Amino acid sequence: MRKAIYGLNEIKDKIKNLKGQSVTLSINRGRKKIDTVTATINDVYPSVFTIKVDEKLQTFSYFDVLCGDVVFDN
Repeated sequence: MRKAIYGLNEIKDKIKNLKGQSVTLSINRGRKKIDTVTATINDVYPSVFTIKVDEKLQTFSYFDVLCGDVVFDN
């Protein structure tokens, strides 16, 4: 198990500050599938955030970032 560098509130604040900006993400889809996408953070909600990739919305929780399933490559 990996030790968390940031707390959940710090992750929320970081993502809230990146809202509307273009970011590069590495997304672990499971079974050794890792997608690297350039997306725009569309909306930020209390439990989740949405990104827009090629006119499609995808939703992730802050816990996905905390666990390392979603990594910001900026």
